[in-house]
Amino acid sequence: MSADNRKPGIHVAWTTVTYRSVVLLILAGLAIFLIVMHVAFPQFTESGLRAGESAASKVLERISDMAPATGSGVSTAQQAHFTALDGTVRVKKSNGNSWVTGDYSIPLEKGDVVQTGSEGMAKVVFNDGTSYTVKQDSLIVIEENSANDQQQTNVAVAVSTGTVDLSTATYSQGSKSQVIVAGATASLAPESAAQVHNDPKADQHEILMKKGTGEVTRNGQTVKLANWEKVSFQGNQSRLEKDKEIGPPTPIAPANMAPLFSSGEATKDVSFSWTPMANAVGYRLRISRNPYFSSTLVDKKVNTAAVTVTSLGEGAYYWMVQSYDATGKESVESEKNRFTIISKGKQTEAIELELDPFIQHGHVIEVTGKTQTGARVMVNGSEVPMVNPDGGFHYFTPPLPTGEAVITVTAQTAQGGVNTQQQKIIIQ
Repeated sequence: MSADNRKPGIHVAWTTVTYRSVVLLILAGLAIFLIVMHVAFPQFTESGLRAGESAASKVLERISDMAPATGSGVSTAQQAHFTALDGTVRVKKSNGNSWVTGDYSIPLEKGDVVQTGSEGMAKVVFNDGTSYTVKQDSLIVIEENSANDQQQTNVAVAVSTGTVDLSTATYSQGSKSQVIVAGATASLAPESAAQVHNDPKADQHEILMKKGTGEVTRNGQTVKLANWEKVSFQGNQSRLEKDKEIGPPTPIAPANMAPLFSSGEATKDVSFSWTPMANAVGYRLRISRNPYFSSTLVDKKVNTAAVTVTSLGEGAYYWMVQSYDATGKESVESEKNRFTIISKGKQTEAIELELDPFIQHGHVIEVTGKTQTGARVMVNGSEVPMVNPDGGFHYFTPPLPTGEAVITVTAQTAQGGVNTQQQKIIIQ
C-alpha cells in the first residue's frame, strides 16, 4: 500500500514478541543488578534474602491459618456396648420414649438410660476400657461418652438409683472417667475400681474406692480416696464423710476357671480357702450359678479361712467371700472366682481334643477344633450346641470383658473320658 492511500489516524501493531522481550529484559536486568549488588555489598544482599524468606514464610503461615487446623481437639461422640446380660435389663434411647429389652447389638450413647430388674444384671464397656457392672434394681444414665483427635476420652455416668461396680483401664493423659451420684462427682484415675451405691428413698449415697485412686467433689468440697476408702453423705447440705473400709479376703481355691473332676459320681465335695484377714472373727461364703449372684446356692458364715461344701453337682459355679469383725461389720465382696465340676469316669486316658488357633472378633472369640466322635464339648462351662459326627465343633463365646480372659475347653465322653485345655487371651 502506498503512502498516498493511507488513511489518517493512529495505527498500533500488536505482537507477542514485544511482551516476551519486555519480560526477558526485566528479568535479565534484575539478575545483573543482584549479581552486582552481591559483589559490592555481600552482607546487604544476604540480609535482604533472609528478609524476603521471612516475609514469604509469614505469608505461608497466614495462608495455612486459613485452612482447617489438625489436632484441634474437637470431640466426637462414641458408643458403649453390653458385654454381659442376665435377667431383666431395659434400655431407653435418648431419642425415644419407650423401653426396649437390653441386647448385645444395641449401641449405648450419650443420654441413654439402662435399668435392671430385681433379677437383672448388666455389664457395659466403653471405648476407653471403663466398665460398669449394673447390679439388681439399678438405673444409670450415660451423661458423656466422647473422644477427640488427640485420643483423649471423656466418660461420665450418673447412677440414679441402685449399686454399680466400675473399673477404669489405662487411658491417655487428659482423659476423664467420672461417675455422678446425687450431685457428687467422682473422678477415677487409670486402673482404678470403685463401687457406687445410691438410695434416694433412704437418702443414702456412698462411693467406695476398691483399687487405685480418685477424688469426689460435691458442693465445693473435694475428698481424695485411696484403696478401701469411702465417702458417704445424706441430704443436700451435708458434707462428705470419709471412712476406712475393711478389705476383703483373697480367694485361693478353687482357682478361677479351674476344672474339678467328680470321678464319675453325681456330686462332688469341694474345698474352699482364702487368705485370713487381721481383726476378722469370721467369714461369709457365697456360691452361685451366675456371676451376678442374683440367686445363691450357698450362703453361710464360718470362723475359719477354709471350709468344705458337700454335694455340688456338675456344671459351672461362682464363689466369693467376705470377712466380718466383732461388731458384725462386713468387708466388701472379694473377687468372684469361677470353677466347673466335670463328671469323669474310671477311664484315666485322655480323649482326643485338638484346638485350632482362636479367632478374635472384637470381644467375641471364635473357637474351633476336633474331638473324639460322640463326645460333648464345653467352652467356659457352656455346652457347644452341635458337634459334627466326625468330632469337629465350632463355637462363638459371648462377648468377653476388656482385659485378660481364660478360655477353657473341655471334651467329655459318656464313658467318662475327658480332656481339658486352657488358653489365656487379651481382650482390648
